[in-house]
Order: sequence, then C-alpha cells, then structure tokens
Amino acid sequence: MPESVRTALSEFQNGLKKCGADVRWVKPEGIHLTLKFLGNINDKDVDEIIKTVEGTCRKYAAFNLEIAGAGVFPNKRSPRVLWVGINGNRTFAALQQEIEEAMASMGFEKENRKFIPHLTLGRFRSLIGKETLLEEIELHKDNKFGFIDVKSVSFMKSELSLAGAKHMRIAEIALLGE
Repeated sequence: MPESVRTALSEFQNGLKKCGADVRWVKPEGIHLTLKFLGNINDKDVDEIIKTVEGTCRKYAAFNLEIAGAGVFPNKRSPRVLWVGINGNRTFAALQQEIEEAMASMGFEKENRKFIPHLTLGRFRSLIGKETLLEEIELHKDNKFGFIDVKSVSFMKSELSLAGAKHMRIAEIALLGE
C-alpha cells in the first residue's frame, strides 16, 4: 500500500477516534485487503496453496484499485466492523473469484456471502459512542483516499495476541498476465 494511502487512512482514523466510540482500531501498518481467509492450515499444505495461487496470478496483469468511501458491517443498528471501500474493476473481481474457486477445490470452505472488498479500520467492542461515530462516518462516506497499484498477491500468516493480530508474509506472488 502506498505511504500516501496509509497516511490518509491513518488521518481518517485519528479523526474518527475523537468521537470516543468503543472501537479497537487497526494499526495503520496492519490495514490490508483480504482476498480469501483460509483459517488454520496445516504446514504441509502451504507449498500447494502457494503453487495454486501462483497458477492463478500468472493469468492476471497488474491493475489499480481506488480506496474510497466508508461504512460499517453488517448494518448501522449493530455495527461490528468499520471499513473503507475499494472501487475495483473486472480484473480484481475475476482474480478474487478465481482464488476463491481454487481454494474451494483444495478443500477450503467456500464463502457464501458476496465478496465486498474493503479495508478494516476498526472493530466495535460495544455500542458506546456508536451514534456520534456513525454521524462522522456519514460525513465521510464519499471520501477518496487514493489508489493502490496491485502488482502481486501476498500469502499471509496471522498470529493473534492480546496486542492484536500480527501479520507475516509467507510468500509474495507476482501478477504476470499480459
């Protein structure tokens, strides 16, 4: 993610923090786009997963994504996740769908919900301060935070701790299509 986008997201978070809502904020360096969450995997499956994703990535050329908009999941009545949106393109949608299908063919559970590309900025711990935060998000629902040049897909490992999730890159797989 370009530093300009990371900075814009951090500034947006800092403005939202002033609302005093009970939100666990994602550290700016930890903000990421998840194409497919695999859950716990066996170490013996890592090489096959990487090889499968490499096969998919060979078919796609690099592309741009616009980071824009803001909202909450699943709804304003009982929000759990605060996000900024991603305006994708057909290439991005096709890449995500093909990775989803490839992982399903390897035995990973297929996601039943529609894929909604987003970057998580925070998770609600409770509804304290919710209304003020939702009003602020509404004011920024059309913000534009910049563009990301997508040239590769990273296979990541997450370790959860009391300090939050720590993400480590296992492999970076280049998009090689023409």
